[in-house]
Amino acid sequence: MIETLLGELPSPGTQSAVGYPSLFLLVALGALVPVVPTGAIVSSAAVVAFHQAAPPLPLLAVFAVASAAAFAGDVALYWLGRRGVHSEHGSKWLAALKRRAAPERLEQAQEKVHEHRISVLVLSRLVPAGRIPVMLACLLAELPLSRFLRGNLLACLAWALTYQLIGILGGSLFAEPWEGVAAAVALTVLVSAVPWLWHRLQRRRRHA
Repeated sequence: MIETLLGELPSPGTQSAVGYPSLFLLVALGALVPVVPTGAIVSSAAVVAFHQAAPPLPLLAVFAVASAAAFAGDVALYWLGRRGVHSEHGSKWLAALKRRAAPERLEQAQEKVHEHRISVLVLSRLVPAGRIPVMLACLLAELPLSRFLRGNLLACLAWALTYQLIGILGGSLFAEPWEGVAAAVALTVLVSAVPWLWHRLQRRRRHA
């Protein structure tokens, strides 16, 4: 699916013209709507790029498009949330962020934002389910947009690089791109699931 979507990434033809905008739109949409598996999409795109005739250029393009899309989506979501913070009646976007942030994670994020304002933004995108609580904590603390932009830029670059490396690993293990895509998706799911399972185990121990 991803291979068909992206086509021959380094070529200047129609397939590439469709592939890169599609990657951008999917990742940007995933920053706004949590149902889109953006990490798996970036890893799969990296697998396809890895199997091209001259992989450095398409890999660089995937990294640039993915990080730019994640940044654009995050900035849009933060801007929409700020409108709710400064409005007497709030907004549906701010309310959605509050619903998606577990109370205990929000409390932890608020403490970390207060202590390490910029560094916690970078880590938030690398920790599964960490982005929304930290973003909401920044909104509630009324972190200036300029400071959020600086921290979030580093976060998006680190995030895109991490999932691209997962894709490169998957692509290097198998000769066929579809096998590499399957491996990259499995690795992405594993990376996302392990911290979640650890968090669940810790909660059970505290309540035992």
